[in-house]
Amino acid sequence: MAHRVEDIRTVALVGHEVTGKTSLADALLFKAKAVDRRGNVEDGSSVSDFDEEEKKHKYSIDSSVLHFEHDGKMVHLIDTPGKPDFVGQALGALNAVDTAVIVVSATAGIQVNTRRMFNEAGKRGLARMIVINKLDSDNIHFDDLLKNIRETFGNACVLFNAPVNVGPNFSGVVSVLTPPASPPTGCAVDLAAARSQLLDSIVEVDEALMEKYLLEGDLSVDELTATLPKALAAGTVIPILCTAAKKDKDLGISELLEAILKDTPSPLTATRRKGTRGAEQIDIEPSESGEFVGFVFKTISDKFVGSLSYFRVLSGKLTPEQPILSLRTGRGGRSSGLLLIQGKANKPITEAVPGDIVAVAKVEDLHIGDTVALNTHAPKLPAPVYPTPMFGLAVEPKARGDETKISGSLHKIADEDPTFKMTRDAQTKELVITGMSQLHLDLVQRRLKARYDLEIITHEPKIPYRETLTSTADAEYQHKKQSGGRGQYGKVHLRVYPLKDLDIKSEADMLEKFANKSKFEKLRAAHYEPNHNFVFVDHIVGGSIPNQFIPAIEKGCKEVLEQGALAGYRIQDVAVEVHFGKAHDVDSSEAAFKTAARMCFKKAFREARPVLLEPIVHMEVTIPSKYTGAILSDINTKRARVEDQDSLPGDLTVIKAIAPLAEMTRYAAQLGSITQGTGSYTMEFSHYDIVPGNVQQQIVSKAKMTDEEEE
Repeated sequence: MAHRVEDIRTVALVGHEVTGKTSLADALLFKAKAVDRRGNVEDGSSVSDFDEEEKKHKYSIDSSVLHFEHDGKMVHLIDTPGKPDFVGQALGALNAVDTAVIVVSATAGIQVNTRRMFNEAGKRGLARMIVINKLDSDNIHFDDLLKNIRETFGNACVLFNAPVNVGPNFSGVVSVLTPPASPPTGCAVDLAAARSQLLDSIVEVDEALMEKYLLEGDLSVDELTATLPKALAAGTVIPILCTAAKKDKDLGISELLEAILKDTPSPLTATRRKGTRGAEQIDIEPSESGEFVGFVFKTISDKFVGSLSYFRVLSGKLTPEQPILSLRTGRGGRSSGLLLIQGKANKPITEAVPGDIVAVAKVEDLHIGDTVALNTHAPKLPAPVYPTPMFGLAVEPKARGDETKISGSLHKIADEDPTFKMTRDAQTKELVITGMSQLHLDLVQRRLKARYDLEIITHEPKIPYRETLTSTADAEYQHKKQSGGRGQYGKVHLRVYPLKDLDIKSEADMLEKFANKSKFEKLRAAHYEPNHNFVFVDHIVGGSIPNQFIPAIEKGCKEVLEQGALAGYRIQDVAVEVHFGKAHDVDSSEAAFKTAARMCFKKAFREARPVLLEPIVHMEVTIPSKYTGAILSDINTKRARVEDQDSLPGDLTVIKAIAPLAEMTRYAAQLGSITQGTGSYTMEFSHYDIVPGNVQQQIVSKAKMTDEEEE
């Protein structure tokens, strides 16, 4: 697999569902002669959609790593799912490539995931191309779609080729950069005007070229094509190409293939990844002679191969005999070889250079987001950020005896999918799985059955409310028991404080903004616990509580953080000051003071105007416009707040709102019912907010917490 770094291209096909990304991937592989037979989604022969679930449902679930060589170039291609339910796979793919090809359906236009993927690619500094696919469909309004693309994504979006005879008679495309002397009949645009827009965008990246263009009014094709990769990498040009990827007529595919080969940036001209070595931030140079650095963007657990970790080589050359390690753990090992992936197939290779996307088998403890290297001194890339999964189900095994099996199986699935989490609720003892949607968790259940022969029972989990307080309060509590022999005695005086509005993020913030001598004159020590944004202040004066019991008091308070004091939910944004107490020479013990602290903390907390906080999610709902009124009415019944509403081509409306998660847990089914299955939505965690008083009262009354002293 010997090829030069400048001849490598890395591309991800992204966008909304049912835009034809997988059909494009199959068409490109066939056009480049990487496969002997053109794959097809409908008959289950797609090279990309090879999973049994994908074949059954005829849509992508996982990202699929592909490759082809053509005209001296090596292209690593990643096909991604378009359903918002599986967005983690698409985001992972964007972390591994230099170019994002955003695929748009000519009939559906710009949809939820179209905008999301365009913006995510921009955040990563990727070159972007837009492909308008399915131009052989009915009811296409090409002028409106083109206008909307430029209005939505900016004037950098310019046509590279124009369709001829849009609709069922679609017959191909014509170049905008090198148009024919006379435009063909049925050409959808004014080629001269489109070419002028294209040139304006290209020259923007090169001042000398722009000056020449302004003076002479035109430029040679060689000058323009030489500048295109630079313009794409800089984002001043976002090409729009036109296609119809169908088995019987792959129109525009040759032109798309040529654009990928000639116009997209190589690792040398693409935006550099940045890493850190200690406190120093450095650009990672895509040089074969540099130290090896790679980035893991995908992992799978395969029943035949075992664990497979996919990574993009960013710097240096890697050979199979070199053991790699994760900079996250400092551990790693020798792999069984480097693998070049083609869907479900793979073949061993002898080396990988910057830009290559390869996999290694059976190197344990490699996770998505890991930086891999040959030594621990290599630069480390920042961990990628994924959406917080908010759709939860409590689970238990269907068969008795599977309790130990279920945790390990779910961990393996969580390792593959950064938008799937599993936790055990400390209060309810429930094992809770969270994902992006009901569909997402349905898939997890089917994979548990298929891979591990494990069936589970699911039910609604508790909403992850939080407890906090809104004012300061004092309390004292004396724990005293005498039942023969040595007794128990401990008395503590605690004061609690709200921290929510202080914006404390670290121990340094805590010392500066809260726990200091100006507030606590006799301050002895303060400890910060970031997971709960909790501060414990030791303000004991005169030795009223012996020093050896202070840690027990802190431990007792921390136990309440997980147990809750109002309705059994986790406490956050709270400070506790211990400022007085009493001890007994014989009966006092760590256990006695821990119990006294726990009971006193609960007592003070309930006096400090406690409130429940609920998770708030950001929603984006895309629907046919005729359902707008019904959706707005429905949203208003869910304590939601509409933030924005906009019209889209194709008689669609997008509604942006924030709403409590408690009201949205089953929104997929409700939206499907209202829109007859034509609506779609995304939902992401936004923040925590105070629960309204009447709702809080209902939650607290259901909780019925009791206080009992524990031995």
